[in-house]
Amino acid sequence: MQPASPPPTIPLWPDAAPGALGDNPALSLFPAAPDKATGAAMVIFPGGGYVGLSDHEGEGYARWLANLGITGFVVKYRLGAHGYRHPAMLHDAARAVRLVRARAAEWKIDPARVGVMGSSAGGHLAATLLVHFDDGIPGANDPVARQSSRPGLGILCYPVITMGEKTHAGSRDNVIGADAPQALRELLSCERQVTPGTPPCFIWHTWEDDGVPAENSQMFAAALKEAGVPFELHIYEKGAHGIGLAATPDGRMHRWTSACRAWLQERGYARA
Repeated sequence: MQPASPPPTIPLWPDAAPGALGDNPALSLFPAAPDKATGAAMVIFPGGGYVGLSDHEGEGYARWLANLGITGFVVKYRLGAHGYRHPAMLHDAARAVRLVRARAAEWKIDPARVGVMGSSAGGHLAATLLVHFDDGIPGANDPVARQSSRPGLGILCYPVITMGEKTHAGSRDNVIGADAPQALRELLSCERQVTPGTPPCFIWHTWEDDGVPAENSQMFAAALKEAGVPFELHIYEKGAHGIGLAATPDGRMHRWTSACRAWLQERGYARA
């Protein structure tokens, strides 16, 4: 793993974010070393129930990815705990992908290989972008707004997927509100929004997860299968919710990291 050093921070919006209440959404940049870099990038959404942002699911992932040759961008997105509701979080997620593409030459990134990664509520945000992306606005004055927000692929770590019976109630309430109408619950239930245009995904969960039921990952995988979208799904027996890399003091990581690395290599993102 790379030694820790303060990452550069880049504001997502040139001025205030649309509908901002004093927050300043931003990207933290974790570049892969030049001798390892593959040109791929990953935009990372930490978990935290749309209340906070977990470092080990942000910077921890980014430094692991950088070691695989993938430049990481950790997103500080707006939160329900700060008074926001959908679509503020999705606006930040889409803007992050667009910004990485708009500045791809500067950061030595292939704009066709910009993926997204998220855990728990951050997994819900990543999945929301995977099913609700757009092609950008051709001719917009803002060069960032011209870029597509469609990720090249997605990595979903014990994600919240549904707003239905198997949801994580705290995440649901913080992203759409406890009394959200049924139409909005359907819109933000990502398993109901998958299309053949949804990008390929690597999804993992644990059977022991008592925070977000593993059925969330299974439902999304089933929807991908139905739509003909390639995916890889792993349900591991052991592990509590929020384990992240699950690195031990001697540096050993959970076996999902090996499976994900192989998948990223097959997709041309990680170095061999």
